[in-house]
Amino acid sequence: MENITIRMITDENQKECIARTVLEDLTDWFGIAESREGYISDSRSQPFFAAFINEKACGFLCLKETGPKTAELAVMGVMKEYRHQGTGRKLFQAAREYAVRAGFEFMQVKTVQSGHYEEYDATNRFYQSLGFQELEVFPSYWDENNPCQIYVMSLPQKPSVTGLIMSRHSYRGRYRPERVPREDLKAIMEAGLAAPSGCNMQTTSLIAVDDPELLAGIRAVIDPPVAETAPAMICVLSQKITAYRGRCFAVQDYSAAIENILLASLDLGYQSCWYEGHITDDDRINDQIAGILGVPEEYELVCILPIGIPETEPVPAKKKPFAERAWFNGFKKQSD
Repeated sequence: MENITIRMITDENQKECIARTVLEDLTDWFGIAESREGYISDSRSQPFFAAFINEKACGFLCLKETGPKTAELAVMGVMKEYRHQGTGRKLFQAAREYAVRAGFEFMQVKTVQSGHYEEYDATNRFYQSLGFQELEVFPSYWDENNPCQIYVMSLPQKPSVTGLIMSRHSYRGRYRPERVPREDLKAIMEAGLAAPSGCNMQTTSLIAVDDPELLAGIRAVIDPPVAETAPAMICVLSQKITAYRGRCFAVQDYSAAIENILLASLDLGYQSCWYEGHITDDDRINDQIAGILGVPEEYELVCILPIGIPETEPVPAKKKPFAERAWFNGFKKQSD
């Protein structure tokens, strides 16, 4: 089985090109030219996920919002040559994760009711295997020869802020190869920069790295190696600026920013880990990374944070009991 990579595509022309290539290979399902052109045209403005094998696009999936809490799997296709390799499942998994991150609570898909066409019977079995449940059949939604079957599934709810905090754990495992969309990296960095700053000196700056060659250069100087498979990385920069009575709060500033970044990453479906001591030790790996990124001398690169979709679940660290570290109204005083 060949390696399949899923990417979220944002360029409208690239979306249209991939959609056309795939759908024109699937005329058994998309044989009506007018309908096919509609799917291709609509794909330009929809969340779009593409599957690649050896850098060749072989499938895609589009979502559209049909209600404040509902996303529809609008169109999906995998070229005949690449079917039965898990491509469709990987496309759906990426779309589902996106829908959860976007706050949708339900997903639906429309297809032709089973028992009318062999091709659509296979499609229905595929949707059912993903976890979709039959909702209702609308006999005349399209026409009497193509009764519309609607499938639905509920999506897991995003946790509250407290839930995110309690479920965040450092992740040191392998990452899946899917690239992190720029809009997600921007949202994560914005969360970091929104953290409190001593006297509002704003001593923390950030660099997101998603260029594969730059990432390879950074990994080459990290010894022992860490985060070797992460598709993106956020580098945290700090400036020593006097804030109040000769004091500098740069450490507090970047620490607050890092915690925001870790929580925002988890909220968007990613995992990360705070690597600071490993790169700021006597061998000063951080200075080498700063050189690769062209960081001026007045900034210190203090931390790297890999960002990506994990291959496995993080292993929670064992915490001491609450009563050993937190008290009410005095040191080691227990609550009544």
